[in-house]
Order: sequence, then C-alpha cells, then structure tokens
Amino acid sequence: MTETYYSACYWPPRSETVEACARRAEDFFHRIGTLEPTWNRWHETGSSFAKARERQVQTDATAFMKRFQKKKNRVGDDEFHYWLWAGDNEKETSGVNGSCGSDNRWSRPACVLRSPSRGAVAERVLTAPVLTEVVRAMALAWAPECGIATSHLHRDTAWQGLEAGTFTGWVTYFSRQRGTVPPLPAPVRIEPVEDKGTLIILTPERFTAANPEHVALAARVQELLDRAGLLRPLDQPVAK
Repeated sequence: MTETYYSACYWPPRSETVEACARRAEDFFHRIGTLEPTWNRWHETGSSFAKARERQVQTDATAFMKRFQKKKNRVGDDEFHYWLWAGDNEKETSGVNGSCGSDNRWSRPACVLRSPSRGAVAERVLTAPVLTEVVRAMALAWAPECGIATSHLHRDTAWQGLEAGTFTGWVTYFSRQRGTVPPLPAPVRIEPVEDKGTLIILTPERFTAANPEHVALAARVQELLDRAGLLRPLDQPVAK
C-alpha cells in the first residue's frame, strides 16, 4: 500500500476581513509556488480533468477577493472558503483547500495541502526539505497556532481520534503562544520560524508508518512535547 501525505495548519476561530484573508491566501500560494513547478498553475474544479484544466485561475489577492465574494465560497458573511488543484496529469494532482475569516465558535479555519503519493511530483515534494518549507509557508502566511506534514496512515493508526494540535507528525509547527519546545532526541531537528514559532522535523529521510524506528521516534517526541504542555486542543488555553 502506498502511503499518502498531507500538510495542514490550524488556528482557533478569529475575525478577519475578506481583504486580510485574500492577502494571506496570496502570500501562501506565492510561497509554495517556489517549491514545486506544478504549484505555479492552479485550477478550479470541473466536470472532468480536461474541463478543469481549462479553469486555470490567478492566486493574487485581487483574484481571491473576487473568489470569496461568490456565494459558493462563503458561509454567512464572514467565512471564506477555497478549493484549488494543480497538476499536469490526472494521476499527479495536488489540492489545497481551507477557510478563513470567521470568529464563529463552530468554524474550523485551516489550510490543507494534499500532494500526489507517487510519480515524479511525489518524489520531488515528499521530502523533509520541501515539506518543512510548506509548513513554514503556512506558518508565515496564515499565522496558525499549529501545523503538520505527515502520513495519513501514521496519523490514523498511531493518533486515531486525536484533535488537531494534540499529535505530532513528520514535520510539526507550534506558534510561540503554545510554549517552548524542549530538547528532543537525534535525529530530530528544531528550526525557528522568524519570531512566530518553531518547526520540529522528525527525520531527514521520508517518514513512514512502515518503519518501526520512525514510529518509535514519533512516540518518544509525542511524549516529550506532551510533558512540555505543547499538545492540547486549539480551544484549550495555556496552563498558568
């Protein structure tokens, strides 16, 4: 079975204008566009791959503002949604979806990137350097509380049932408001994201749920981060 991977960031509901959300979206798509050639051409969905290929869209702030003003991309007056995809062939597509803008307690603001699991694009992007930069781009563009890039299989087997912000992945991000990341065992690497927060990269090679050493390392790091108080649901405040 081929392991699939995703990158995502999450934050508690917060009020933001359509202009602010559009600027954040522009910033994110600009940043990831430097990481992978196919991430420079984004499309809306269509009734077939051929039809969708004809629906290429711009990803600047003006284009996002127009997109967010459409009824199909809004929930109420203040929650803005997007779903775009990229790829040169039907078997190697990436997708980005998310929402922004509302402080409604029931909203779930996030940005999620799903990349191909096999093929040339997967070989280029499913690496520690690229996924680290994807999560960094999310942290800088969306100002989330936490972020992750990891295997679906590992998430669903090791951390089944846990909420966003309560488990670790191949690459994990915590904003400064979560607390200080403790020393972690080799080969784990820790990197700052400007003054925003911290990235934790578990392994330099591709992390996989099929590797017992990777799974054991993730469990050890999970234990240390939990002990440091970094792992908690988004709506749970820092313990004083």
